[in-house]
Parts: sequence; structure tokens; C-alpha cells
Amino acid sequence: MDARLLDVLVCPLCKGPLVYDKAAQELICNADRLAYPIRDDIPIMWADQARVLDATEEAK
Repeated sequence: MDARLLDVLVCPLCKGPLVYDKAAQELICNADRLAYPIRDDIPIMWADQARVLDATEEAK
């Protein structure tokens, strides 16, 4: 994932910062508790494609 792209991407719902989870290939919004998938190095920034984080998950 390109670091320059990570600098400009924000959550499409709240416009908050995203945390890159390299192992899971996801961009995580802690405020909305959503994880946006990254497929073939392309972030999928649609809320209906995001995974809802459970209570025990939080980006580091």
C-alpha cells in the first residue's frame, strides 16, 4: 500500500483518520468501528463493503 495514498485517505463516513492493518489488509476507522478491505492494493471505501469491528478489536 502506497504511503502517500494512506496520507490522504479518510473514512468516507466521518472523515476521520484511518489506520492501516497490514496483516489483515484493511483500513480501520476506530471512530465508526469499521474495517475497509484492501483488495489487490486498492482500498474499497464503501460503507456497505466494510466489516464492523467487534468490541474486542481495535486498531493499533
